[in-house]
Amino acid sequence: MTLPALPAMLYPLLATAAEHGAEGGAQPSGAPVLPNLVTIIAARAHGPLGEFLHHFENVIYAFLVAILLSLLAWRASRNRQMVPGPLQNLFEMLVSGLDNFFAGILGPQGRRFTPFLGTLFIYIWCMNLFGLIPGMMSPTGGPNGINTTIALAICVFLYVQYAGLKKLGFGGYFFHLMGSPRDAISWVLVPLNLPIHVIGELAKPLSLSLRLFGNITGEDVLLAAFLGLGVTAISFLHVPVGIPLHLPFMFLALLTGTIQALVFTLLSTVYFSMMVAEHEEHH
Repeated sequence: MTLPALPAMLYPLLATAAEHGAEGGAQPSGAPVLPNLVTIIAARAHGPLGEFLHHFENVIYAFLVAILLSLLAWRASRNRQMVPGPLQNLFEMLVSGLDNFFAGILGPQGRRFTPFLGTLFIYIWCMNLFGLIPGMMSPTGGPNGINTTIALAICVFLYVQYAGLKKLGFGGYFFHLMGSPRDAISWVLVPLNLPIHVIGELAKPLSLSLRLFGNITGEDVLLAAFLGLGVTAISFLHVPVGIPLHLPFMFLALLTGTIQALVFTLLSTVYFSMMVAEHEEHH
């Protein structure tokens, strides 16, 4: 998405992309947006193709990240050796580290959720950082990034509820939604606790999606603003380069993108713990 010295010829596309983002309705009007390959093609294409690329650029990049991760995983798992190569070694270290991390929160029984939670972390992490590659964008940010983050949150919500139903049964699951009343006062408060608990189950994934979308979009806007400022600062020289004022914020984006992926996954792990692990302790 960015280069230390972006050719000035791309600067007008910042305004074009910002205009398209404002038209999308999910980006504050006038907020700078860096151009990416799909945006550039959409800006030059006309008719249905341009509209399709513009409205589905986040989906396109989300699928691209998923395909690249699938190819890497396939490559790492093919012809596994006792003495692993660099790629196999990297994946084994990553999987082992994530498994120990989730088992430390959920307990040994929680290892069955490691495939989902580990995939969730790696996927969000790669999507957050994908926008730092020149010509790419972060599917979790930008004009329509909220659609991606809400889709991820819905996956977490549905799997948590499914795990609760499977573990507790319908009666136990409904008992959990009532707040697990164990005395007379708790039973009297069930009509109040039940809707609050249902609303809370829906609000948890929604807060996850808004937090991730807001932080990644903020990073993108910050990078675009300082990149535009660096290009404008020496535009009087009429040279196809700019001052890389955005470079320090790229390192900041590396850190915050990792933290946001970890926060999303960690809170999802806590939701699993609240739904399943606590009841396992009682039994």
